[in-house]
Amino acid sequence: MPQITLDQGTVHYRDTGEGEPVLFLHGYLMDSKLWEPIVDRLAPDFRCITPDLPLGAHRTPMNPGADLSLAGIAQLVADLIVALDLPRVTLVGNDLGTAIAQIVAAHHPERIGRLVLTNGECFENCPSPWFRTLGPSSRVPGLLTLVFQALRLRAVRRMPFGFGLLTKGALPHDLIDGWLGAFFADPDVRRDCVKVTRGIVPTALLEPARQLASFDRPTLLAFAREDRLFPYAHGERLAAIVPGARLETIHDSRTWVMRDQPDLTALLFGDFIRSTPAGAAAADVTPA
Repeated sequence: MPQITLDQGTVHYRDTGEGEPVLFLHGYLMDSKLWEPIVDRLAPDFRCITPDLPLGAHRTPMNPGADLSLAGIAQLVADLIVALDLPRVTLVGNDLGTAIAQIVAAHHPERIGRLVLTNGECFENCPSPWFRTLGPSSRVPGLLTLVFQALRLRAVRRMPFGFGLLTKGALPHDLIDGWLGAFFADPDVRRDCVKVTRGIVPTALLEPARQLASFDRPTLLAFAREDRLFPYAHGERLAAIVPGARLETIHDSRTWVMRDQPDLTALLFGDFIRSTPAGAAAADVTPA
């Protein structure tokens, strides 16, 4: 994997295909491989960049003083866009990546040509109630590591407080094994994960949501109806806030739309990118 060094530390990323750049943000305790089914479908037409964000499954720890609050990680993403020279990039988020993408859009709109949000943390649902014990756990030394030890058991992963509510299909245990392996391999990666976890709080996205009322880039909200963690109603709320936002429904899917419905998700993303000029004000875009 190529890597790039930013002020916050070294970020590894995958860079596949050619054409208009699309930057994909993954969720908590995951890495960029989550997006592979979509990258495989879009890379013939677009340049797909998938970074391993410092969300607990990254291989290289960040600098000890790096700001790993959600706003800090959004700054890292904005810096990555500049460092990779991705003009008018299409920014795509899922799970905690959706929260980060919202903050990038609110604080650094000049970095974005288009915005695509799928199911993830929105408004006060940050984190989902199923995961709210992680915050207190992160404040007790060693406890978060103990909690994640249980996820080594595949039966535990399938529980609602594991990965079980993220997909309607079979869990990708090979990916999860890799994510947990990265977490347990390096104490400084675990340190980073603790810092991230402490910053996932219900107030983190409220001000960015208000700022999105003035976001003028084309926006696609591709939300799954059957998500039990991140409800479809939040896509509707965002559609009422973001000027000109297009809301599309993904049926028969939960949070991981790229895994449950890869063909439909890739089709929606591709059609949206092709039909909307990057950087155009949303009011000037006619929905397809």
